[in-house]
This record gives sequence, structure tokens and C-alpha cells, in this order.
Amino acid sequence: MSHTPTTAASLTARAATVIARCRELARITDVPGETTRLFLSPATRDAHTLLSWWFRQAGLEVRTDAVGNLRATRHSPHANAPTLVLFSHIDTVPNAGAFDGPLGVLVSLAAIEQLSATPLPFHIELIAFAEEEGVRFGFPFLSSLAVTGQLTPEHLARTDADGISVSEAITAFGLDPANIPTTCSLPPRTFAALEIHIEQGPILDKSDSALAVVEVIVGQSRLEITFHGHANHAGTTPMSLRSDALAAAAQWIVDVEHYAANYTQLVATVGRITTLPGAVNIVPGTVRATLDVRHPKDESRHAAVAHLLTKAEAAGTLRGVRVHAAVQSEQRAVPMDRDLTHHLRQAAARAGYDANPIFSGAGHDAMILAAAVPTTMLFLRSPGGLSHHPDEDVRPEDVEAALATLVNLLLHLHPRP
Repeated sequence: MSHTPTTAASLTARAATVIARCRELARITDVPGETTRLFLSPATRDAHTLLSWWFRQAGLEVRTDAVGNLRATRHSPHANAPTLVLFSHIDTVPNAGAFDGPLGVLVSLAAIEQLSATPLPFHIELIAFAEEEGVRFGFPFLSSLAVTGQLTPEHLARTDADGISVSEAITAFGLDPANIPTTCSLPPRTFAALEIHIEQGPILDKSDSALAVVEVIVGQSRLEITFHGHANHAGTTPMSLRSDALAAAAQWIVDVEHYAANYTQLVATVGRITTLPGAVNIVPGTVRATLDVRHPKDESRHAAVAHLLTKAEAAGTLRGVRVHAAVQSEQRAVPMDRDLTHHLRQAAARAGYDANPIFSGAGHDAMILAAAVPTTMLFLRSPGGLSHHPDEDVRPEDVEAALATLVNLLLHLHPRP
């Protein structure tokens, strides 16, 4: 399929503008010399100022809700029309790249600009979520939880490294937490929501694909496994009489890697270990290790966790080491809306691109919105599979493909009751 020359040239120019805007936004940072922009930090305010200027230039009505989300509305000619929500986030991890989050916001803005003279049968609300990464308060999705009515007093009481609570941070930003219920909710009659995001992994790059449509966001189990051995002198304790907690943990870590490597959709990671007493001349008595298991099917994830706990027990038994497991968090797999996902794949095909189904191994705001409104997600290739890194990048032709797909979707999408 092909576009008309005028449309193709316009999309190419807008894709270049999207990339330039992402890089300009990346210069707004809490830490000079890198891109670090945490929830409701001073850099958030500056990012809002820049984004608001771009939004208003596009003729959008702009406001900030009570949790710090920047929201821009394109009104339909029909006052009582339903609303489509386009969204992604503008906070970052420390020393981040330019595209994780902001790209989705700015591709959506470019599509709205492309269709500025085209009436649509629905309003569009573009939301730049202020918090998704969970860096400042150690808990992700605070902004989208607020929008879907799931933000609790416990969330608002969480504190950052300086002892400032979420509620206090909101107040210091000039907002009122008491207004969250009235200012943060989705617009009435919201019928669909879409997030555009870089893949943050190597699958599309390895298959030389520009785009993919997300069918499901994987479920995740996080546990802490403690190996209780017996600390003793490293020089005087014979090898046959040791209860070495670290040796048991090491065997188990290799078992985790080996098991997960045999299942194509399963990932399992031991990301951190702590060894006590931690001295060079003492047999390790206690080891604490994290376990992160993810799979697009919950039953497969639960089975994997059960198997890996059995492996930990076996490694411990071999060395006289007791094993204790504590679940830190459980997140079920979240499927995207099948009908909306089908429409998104059709839009990509009409625009001339393949967008095969994929699952997301990372969490996104889309998984939070999916509980409240039909939601889908479009991935762009991450060159080299690189993300959460200053060298994170996108290809101009992939941004053009995403923009063409979104424009096509907006032109053909019909609101559902």
C-alpha cells in the first residue's frame, strides 16, 4: 500500500518533528548532563510548560489535574460525542533516554496536528502521565491509578527518600490531593484508550519489524528467597561439614536460568543477592535473593514459580540449608481489548505496515487503564533492544509508520456504545 505524495511528505516531516521534540524534552532534567525527570520534580513543571505550548499551538484545550497529569483535549464538532484517550508518560528512570514515554505523547500530538482540519465523531483527550516509572516513591503507575479511581490513601501516604509523602509532593507542586476524585477521572463516555510506546526489547529489531500490536501485558511475580545456612570459619570448617547458604543459592540461580531458557515466553531473573555476614573468611550463613518471574499466561507463571521454589528447596536440602520464600508482589497478566487491537492492526495494514501481535514483558499504564476502559497498545522497534539508557533511540521511518497507523485508526474508528 502507499500514501499519496502529499500525505507521505507530511507524515515524514511530522515524524522528524516528533523525534526533535522528544530530544528537546529530554534536555529538561533534574540532573544536569543526563535525562532524569522524576514525579512532580522541578523538571516536571518545566516539561509541562514546553508541552503545554506545543499542545496550545495545536489548538488543544490544556489543563493539569490534581495528581499532576497534563491533559489536552481536541473537541469533536458534536458536543455530546464520546471520548478516545491517547496517553503515555513523561517521567523517566535515572539517566534515561529520550523516547520511553514521551514518544507516545508526541506521536499522538502529531496525529492530532495532522488531522487538525478533519472533523471526527469523538473527542480526543491526550494525557501525559506524570508518574509511571515508580522511581521517586518506589511504586509505579500512581498517575494512571488516579485516573482510574484506584489511587488509595495508602498510596498517598507513601514517602520518598527525603520523607516527603505523595500527598505532600502534590501539594508542593501547587495542587490539592482532595481534588483527585473530581479532576483526575476519565472523561464521561470514554470508549477507548491507546498507548504508543517503544518496545524496550529486541524482538522487533531482530525480526526487522517497525511495529507490533500488544495483545497482552505479562503477569509478574516477585519474591524474596532466603537461604538459611550456618556461618562458620572459612579456614577451619571442612567442606563436608558446611551449610553454605551462598553455594545453595548459587546452584539455584543457575537452575532458574536453565529452566527459563527452555520456555520461549517465560523470563525469570535473580536480580539481587545479599550475603551475610559477607566477610571473605566466613562461610556464608544467610543469603537473600530476589526472584522476578514473568509470563503472558498466569497459570504458566504460577507453575514456573512453584517449580523454581522446588528447585530452591532441593538446592538447600543438598547442603543442609533451610529455604524460606516470601511473595513481594503479584501482578496478573492483562490482555488488551481484542476488538480495539484488531482495529489497530487493520489501521496499520491500511497504512501499509505489518503490525503483528506481541506481548509486553514490561508493565505500562495501559495495564491500569484496561481495568476501566477498552485499551490497546502499539509498539515501535527499539534499535538494539536498548531502553532505560541514554543511547535509547528510534528510527525515523518507524515513527512515521506509527504516526501513519494512528492517523488511519483515527479516520476509521467508530465509537462503540
